[in-house]
Amino acid sequence: MEITPGPLLQNINSPADLKKLSRGELHELSDELRQYIVDVVSVHGGHFGASLGVVELTVALHYVFNTPYDQLVWDVGHQAYGHKILTGRKEQFITNRKYKGLSGFPKRSESEYDSFGVGHSSTSISAALGMAMASHYKGELDRQHVAIIGDGAMTAGQAFEALNHAGIEKSNLLIILNDNCMSIDPNVGALKEYLTDITTSQTYNKFRDDFWKALGKLPGKAFSRAMVSKVEASLKGLLSKSSNLFESLNLRYFGPIDGHNINNLVDILKDLKDIPGPKLLHIKTIKGKGYELAEKDQTKWHAPGLFDKISGEIYKKKFDIPQPPKYQDVFGHTIIELAEKNDKIMGITPAMPSGSSLKYMMEKMPDRAFDVGICEQHSVTLSAGLATQGMKVYCNIYSSFMQRAYDQVIHDVAIQNLPVVFCLDRAGLVGEDGPTHHGAYDIAYMRCIPNMIVSAPMNESELRNLMYTAQLETTKSPLVIRYPRGQAVKADWKTEMKEIKIGTGRKLKDGEEIAILSFGHPGNFAAAAIRDVKAEGLNPAHYDIRFVKPLDEELLHEVFKKYSKIITLEDGTIVGGFGSAILEFMNQHHYKADIKMMGIPDRFIEHGTLKQLHEEIGIDAEHIAEEIRDMAKIEVNKFLV
Repeated sequence: MEITPGPLLQNINSPADLKKLSRGELHELSDELRQYIVDVVSVHGGHFGASLGVVELTVALHYVFNTPYDQLVWDVGHQAYGHKILTGRKEQFITNRKYKGLSGFPKRSESEYDSFGVGHSSTSISAALGMAMASHYKGELDRQHVAIIGDGAMTAGQAFEALNHAGIEKSNLLIILNDNCMSIDPNVGALKEYLTDITTSQTYNKFRDDFWKALGKLPGKAFSRAMVSKVEASLKGLLSKSSNLFESLNLRYFGPIDGHNINNLVDILKDLKDIPGPKLLHIKTIKGKGYELAEKDQTKWHAPGLFDKISGEIYKKKFDIPQPPKYQDVFGHTIIELAEKNDKIMGITPAMPSGSSLKYMMEKMPDRAFDVGICEQHSVTLSAGLATQGMKVYCNIYSSFMQRAYDQVIHDVAIQNLPVVFCLDRAGLVGEDGPTHHGAYDIAYMRCIPNMIVSAPMNESELRNLMYTAQLETTKSPLVIRYPRGQAVKADWKTEMKEIKIGTGRKLKDGEEIAILSFGHPGNFAAAAIRDVKAEGLNPAHYDIRFVKPLDEELLHEVFKKYSKIITLEDGTIVGGFGSAILEFMNQHHYKADIKMMGIPDRFIEHGTLKQLHEEIGIDAEHIAEEIRDMAKIEVNKFLV
């Protein structure tokens, strides 16, 4: 299906082309850009609502500022599709998030217009401030730096830290607060209430409207818009009890304004360019703007997959037989089962109730499950505080996002040996979101922490059993349960839960000469490979290790005494990961064996489907089978006669 941009957008290959348009054409271009995003994403997939909400802002920024000399930093990057299209990547946009195609996020190596690589929340102000300070130091006093951050991202500690520093610097920094009351799920917390108070203050808004109208009647240009905005800022403290938060940090505050009024945006951005120092422009937008269904259900349309743009039907694969559940849903329903029997269980997630499926518990047990906003550090220490009072806390965080709270894991949980359960969703490769979201490092960074138990289930039943084990009174240390994005193994998954003794693995299959030691879900790839080589006379053993810390030493002694050739398999980095733990055991006990470690190599893996990425790094069933053959010194072609 050929997707053709509108007549104005067709001729925009860079911001220089955009600047040739008249002010009157900007609204039409915004409509064409929004429609092009709808056309492409409906057919090729990707994030959706966030970019629709900032179309006018994107056009205005590139119209007013001299990009890429003036630098834009898009927080998280879900909303940067329009930015990519306007900066020379229109024709490539159909490859967005596809293997070897455009990244779904701004990426410095992809374009000079992507001034900073993003993917995780709340980094934009820090990055843009660093750029601004460098420009100030180099004497580039005309250079502008703009951080575009959503109100959801503003809840993170790093954003507040950056605001606190920005207020004492003299560099040219403009922070645009894109306020739409959403991250992926609806925003929570006091900041949301504060922004709502600013936006809905009748006293302030009446003053603002009357003041602008009165000054608009004055002859000439005695009062510029920038001057009016300065006067506005100085009087806000008298008109709204909450409007001094940003100003108290020494940031000049402007707004709130309609983020979909393109001409007003252009005027205000032009004026703000002439005001030196740190500034914050507060704009109100609608996530999913221009696509009615996305406006009404913003969580569902954050990244809906493929859909019919006319009817709004989201295409779902249809199967003749029941399919296995997603691991996240196994977690979401199992924690409710456990909590119904154990009143000490609580659930915590940092702004991922839908992504982690904790939403089910939040709906059923709102006093025991909490979304704390985009603040992973807080979520970990909050969990630690709850644990000191005897609560059994399941802290559910994506593996990649857990990296943001590493100090809290060590300092607040592990040193105090508190039995917090870290459920690390999206462990291993995650697919189209790419290197900022792959959960490649948690095995390595968790197993080196004293007191930490690190486990991974091979299937949905094992996940349930590990979650059951975690809430028992006998489990007195912090415990990691890591599991991947996507489907589990069996459709009939609601089995009776049972305790797994901490630090025990299991032998799935006896064998000859070669043993495969797997950790977590990739054990299913190993099982498939073993079936594939059976007809060739190869009979490797298979062990599901289950705990990388503590290791099942009794089981490993059995392995090393019987097998001289060993394959370790994991969906984490091989540097310091599960395979490294097996090598350490072998060295400590003076065993000798040929060991092949299979896992994520020591490089950043780009985006693509999970199947493509597993093939690329060689942990799919076919590559495991090849490794079995190589280890057995068997030539494949002998069996092709």
